[in-house]
Amino acid sequence: MTLGLISDTHGFLDPRVEKIFAGVDHILHAGDIGPDLLIAQLGAIAPVTAVLGNNDSSPSFRLTETVVLAERKFLLHHIVNPRSPSDELKTSLRRAQPHVVVFGHTHKPFNETIGGVWFLNPGYAGSPRFNQPRSVALLDFGKGKFSLRFVELP
Repeated sequence: MTLGLISDTHGFLDPRVEKIFAGVDHILHAGDIGPDLLIAQLGAIAPVTAVLGNNDSSPSFRLTETVVLAERKFLLHHIVNPRSPSDELKTSLRRAQPHVVVFGHTHKPFNETIGGVWFLNPGYAGSPRFNQPRSVALLDFGKGKFSLRFVELP
């Protein structure tokens, strides 16, 4: 199974994302989406699970989502400090027992296993600004093997 990971689009979907995510089985958007139309655009590529970011207000999404894909549990939440989780996140982690946490907010890619949970941030995928690096990620997994690849959006 292949997942497309994206976050912090802030209402801008880079046209290259469609090609990068072509053939993925599911897309996880970790918040700061922008208008709901952006999720509809991603939904034309593959099914999407998304969460609210600190700049979102759509009633279509929640702050936290848990989704099971190919027997792996993913928890999505926008603002996460993997090394010092908030009480709210600690509760979500305890309840959900995820294999992987996908988050955003920092605008920086992150890939680290902490306490047996894999924390991933695909980075900032919004419009080009301030020479800020932009990226999305592809996660391939199955039968105990995981492969993560960050894809820059120059």
